[in-house]
Amino acid sequence: LVASSARKLLEGIVTSDPAVKLRWEIIDLVIAIILGAVRFRLLTDPRGLDCINQYECREWLLENGASEGSVNSPFVRGLYDLALAYEDGDPDRPGLAAGQAIRGSLRMFFTYRGSLFWKMRVGMGDIVFAPFYEVLKRRGVTFKFFHRLQNVRLADPATLAPGEKRYVEALEFDIQAETVGGKEYQPLYDVHEVPSWPSCPDYDQIVNGAALADKGWDPESHWDSTRTSTLTLEVTRDFDFVVLGIGVGAVPYVCKELVEQDTRWRMMVEKVKTVATQAFQIWMREDMPQLGWKEPPVTLSAFCKPFDTWADMTHIASEESWSEPPKSVAYFCNILADPESGADELNPDYPQKRKAEVRENAIRFLNGNIGELWPEAVVGKAFRWELLLDPAGSRGNDESQFDTQYWTANVNPSDRYVLALPGSMDYRISPLDNTYDNMTVAGDWTDCGFNEGCVEAAVMSGRLAAHAISNLPALEEIIGYDHP
Repeated sequence: LVASSARKLLEGIVTSDPAVKLRWEIIDLVIAIILGAVRFRLLTDPRGLDCINQYECREWLLENGASEGSVNSPFVRGLYDLALAYEDGDPDRPGLAAGQAIRGSLRMFFTYRGSLFWKMRVGMGDIVFAPFYEVLKRRGVTFKFFHRLQNVRLADPATLAPGEKRYVEALEFDIQAETVGGKEYQPLYDVHEVPSWPSCPDYDQIVNGAALADKGWDPESHWDSTRTSTLTLEVTRDFDFVVLGIGVGAVPYVCKELVEQDTRWRMMVEKVKTVATQAFQIWMREDMPQLGWKEPPVTLSAFCKPFDTWADMTHIASEESWSEPPKSVAYFCNILADPESGADELNPDYPQKRKAEVRENAIRFLNGNIGELWPEAVVGKAFRWELLLDPAGSRGNDESQFDTQYWTANVNPSDRYVLALPGSMDYRISPLDNTYDNMTVAGDWTDCGFNEGCVEAAVMSGRLAAHAISNLPALEEIIGYDHP
């Protein structure tokens, strides 16, 4: 009653000043969360925040007294945009489990160090995955590239001894390519003396590499079935334990037996949904102040779709190889709506069609919306295409200049972003689950204590998988893991 009266008294006063209005909306949301914590006994329920994951976040906030204006504010919209929280990529179908939304907000505002967002100095492949690869190589790990997992084969129940758990009997692969002379494939190359991860294979190391390059071979594509042979790894002969570290979107394709025979896995595939995403990156001849952006370098969300999230990545230019360095670099991303019919997804041309769609979205966005951020980057509303820097030196002044930049449609099953939809959390499988005697899972789609797609969740899940195998690290040493 007190909170409701305060809202009625203050809302009319604060709406005239946008800055004050934003602060009031945040205060209103905090009041709703505090009231909800009391009403739903979040501090005493052993499940903690997980006990409200069946509620949609906005609905839960409204139920606990938040105003319509607050739950539709840029602040809340930004939380949804950063979590890509739109079912089937439909902006009209926002969905975010209330418990996870509040957990994410609490972590964001009360556990950050120095800044809410930290930008990487170079691409993630170079600053995260390349060092991981080098460390693991030094520790004796063997990497086999160009092996596509086709099936996780389970032992026949009829062959199990009494009381014996089911286990993974074999892993079946397609070998997509052979290396020249059977040598170990070397994936990294140096850029400014930094070992870097390339965007395409080194065809010189691959048998018939030139022909594969001409063909447009894409070993990462779900739709590219190129293979030279097959390989089956068998338990005890080739492996003892399996860490299944694939995206949940790929589970139906490589774990058919698990999905068919195990109700929990089948329900997980059905309930833990994913969404396609889109992104583009542009390198420009003018700096941000010249483009009309007068604020410091920023990462922002809650902008307009089809690209609601922007990061100023100008700082990476010095780490790249340019004869004429760009003066500004911008990355944009967002959800990519699924087509109305799934039939086209079987077409080998599907990835290219979706990529062409992203190109159209990006051009329309630059021509129609970017002026709201960069008023000097447009003439009228039309983007100044001559701003885009081409590594080859062209200086086009129409939309064809966009073809010199980078854009992508992340539609591979393993690339799709995993959603934290209300009612879906209970269906995630934990790396600590020991249903199968010699297999654990890893990835940000698992029940890892922070069930939202991000690097932190993936690391927590990987550490839980390590614990499942070796009891190390201790659960209390896994930062952020707070399950009972």
